[in-house]
This record gives sequence, C-alpha cells and structure tokens, in this order.
Amino acid sequence: MRHRIGIIAATITAGAVLCAGSVAQPAASRPGRHAVPAGPPVVVELFTAQGCGACLEANATVERAAAEPRVIALTYGVDYWDYLGWTDTFARPEFSQRQRAYRAALRQRGVSTPQVVIDGRRQVSGVRGPELETAILEAAGRRAWPPEIEFREGGGQVGVGSGRVPAGGAEVLAVTYTPGVQVVEVGRGENRGREVRQLNVVRDVTRLGDWRGRPMLYPLPQTRDEDAVVVMIQDKADRRILGAAVRRPTSGFGGADRDG
Repeated sequence: MRHRIGIIAATITAGAVLCAGSVAQPAASRPGRHAVPAGPPVVVELFTAQGCGACLEANATVERAAAEPRVIALTYGVDYWDYLGWTDTFARPEFSQRQRAYRAALRQRGVSTPQVVIDGRRQVSGVRGPELETAILEAAGRRAWPPEIEFREGGGQVGVGSGRVPAGGAEVLAVTYTPGVQVVEVGRGENRGREVRQLNVVRDVTRLGDWRGRPMLYPLPQTRDEDAVVVMIQDKADRRILGAAVRRPTSGFGGADRDG
C-alpha cells in the first residue's frame, strides 16, 4: 500500500502557529468569527488515529482552529486503534501514554478517540467545533503571563525565565512535529479507501528537565531541518501547560512518497 504524503506550507512564529496555504480556503474551513485575543498561545493537543472513522471530522475541526494565530495545534497518533487492521503510520506508544496521563489528571474513566486537550486543563470532543472554539476562547481569556521562553541563536538551546512553580513541580518538554498537513491513504479498517488529513503531526516528545522557577538553559533535541519544535512548561501533577513557544523549521517544507 502506498501512502501519499503531501505537506501544505505553514507559517510558524515563536509562540504561534498559523496554518496557511497558497490556495483559498472554502467557507466551511475558515476559522470562527470569534478571534482569539492577543496574548500567550493556547496549546490544542489532538489525540487521533488513522483507523478511527470519527477522527476525520475531528482532524478537520482542529485544522480550522489552527488558523487562529494564537493557537498551537499538535496532532498525536495513538496506537490502540491498530487492532482494526490498519497500523497507524504516525502513532507511537508514548503518545497513547501521554493521553492516559491526561486521563488521570482530568479524572476521566478512560481514554476516548478523538480527544482534544486544551492547555492540559480541559478536554473536549474534537467533532464539536463550537465547543472547541468556546474552550479555546475561555483558555485564552484566563491565562496569566507565563515564564518567558526564548530559543537561542544556533538552535541548540532554549532559555526559560523565572516564575512561580506549581506545588506539584513543573517540567520542560520539547515536542517535535512536522508542520502543515499530511495526507495518508488508508488501506484497511474503518477508513479503508479514504484519505486522512492530519495537521502538525507530532514525531517525538522529549523531556528536557525540571523547571524550578529560576532562569535556566536547556539543550534541545536534534531535529530535521523541516521540523518545528514546541517547548512547553507543564505542571507535573495536574498536567496544566504553564507556557509554550514554537521554533520554526530551519528549511522550507517538502513532501515525499513512501511505501509501507
């Protein structure tokens, strides 16, 4: 089975992700009429699977939400849908574990797909566009100014400034992802014969170390030139995201065909 992967160019700035292309968006794909106010970005994490029929709509909903300039949208492929016969080409066990960590923090009975987690504080179903838009606006409205995150020249380090550390402690994570949309042709399972669009697909999550409220430099993981990195400060106990920023790719975007 051949997987066709196309990358739609995206423009990424520190602390924001803009999903944009050279082609006009249809009316149904444009962002909602309520713009996210200026300020720190809102991190929107989608847990999805290529073999999940309901996930296609959620993928599209998050793609629309990512058009807002203060939204950082990330897509994690989970592997527990593989039993239906299609092995997700982007899923990793650690992404499923990240979702389970949110389940515990949000006091849910179990994990479900698709699921969207906003700033590590709240979860919504990805198929409900108005609910997601409202949750993003509420998250943007209640955020205090986070510790400063600054990528150092040369790309090898990131600095995190001072601030108040939560009672449960905090850690700094680097989330590496491929910016833009990737399209995969699914050969089996619920989405057999369909093309699945996924935005800002996460490739890796690296723990950089603890954050203790004092300014500190952290080494960044090695990445491909075409990848972007989100650095986030996250509460260890309740998984709230205290701050986040994006480093843009060091080269242009590209596409590739691959067999599998």
